[in-house]
Amino acid sequence: MNSVDLGNNLGILVPAFIAGMLILATHVPLGMKVLARGIIFADLAVAQIAGLGVVSAGLAGYAEQPLAVQLIAVASALAGAALLAYIEHFLPEVREASIGLLFVLAASGSILLMSRDTHAGEHLKDLLVGQILWVSAPQLLATALLTAAILVVWRVFRSSLSSFAFYALFALAVTASVQLVGVYLVFASLIIPALATHKLRQKRMLAAYAIGMLGYAAGLLLSVWLDLPAGAAIVWAMALLGAGVLLRLRAD
Repeated sequence: MNSVDLGNNLGILVPAFIAGMLILATHVPLGMKVLARGIIFADLAVAQIAGLGVVSAGLAGYAEQPLAVQLIAVASALAGAALLAYIEHFLPEVREASIGLLFVLAASGSILLMSRDTHAGEHLKDLLVGQILWVSAPQLLATALLTAAILVVWRVFRSSLSSFAFYALFALAVTASVQLVGVYLVFASLIIPALATHKLRQKRMLAAYAIGMLGYAAGLLLSVWLDLPAGAAIVWAMALLGAGVLLRLRAD
C-alpha cells in the first residue's frame, strides 16, 4: 500500500483504533482480575449473554431504536452477572464448568433465535467478529463516557467490590465492547495482554497496554493491506505479540 492509499484509509483506521484503545482501557485491568480469580470464560459468557440480548432486541422489532437495544443488552448482561455471582458463591467447585455451560446456552440460544431470520448469518458474524472498521462517532462518544465511568468506579472501589458488583461492572464493560468489536476480540482484549504479562512484577500494566495497542495497530493495518477481516486480524496480531512477550519472559 502506498502513502496515498494509507491516507485514504485513515478515516476508517483512526476511529477503529480509538475504539480499540477505549476497549483496552477497561479490559486490561479487568482481564488481569479475571485471570487472577481463575474465571477465564466469564468474559465469553457475559459477552455472549449481552449478544443474546442484542439479538432478542432485534427480533422484537427494536433494531432501529439504539437506546432500547442498549437497555435490553445491559439488562441481559446484568442478569448474566447475577448468575456468575451465584455460581461463584454456591458452586465454587464446578465454577468453570458452570460458566462454560452458561456460554454454550447463550450461544445456542442466539442461534435458535436467529434461525427465523433470513440475515442470521450476517448477524452471527457481526456478533462474533464485530464491525470495528465501521464504528461511528456517536458509538465512540458513548463508549468513552461509559469507559470513564467504569474506570472511576474501578479506581475507587476495586478493593471492596463484592462478587456481584465486580461482575456487574464487568458486564457493563463487555456489553459496550461486544457491540463494537464482537465476542472474539472482547475475549482477546481481556485475556491476551493479561496472560502474556502474568510473570511480570514491575510495569505489568504498561506492558499489557503496549501489547494491546500494538496488536490493534498491527491487525488494523494488516486488514487493510491484505484485505482481511479486521477483528480476526487483530486477534491474531495480538496473540502473536503476546506469545512473543511470554516466551521472552520465560527465557529470562
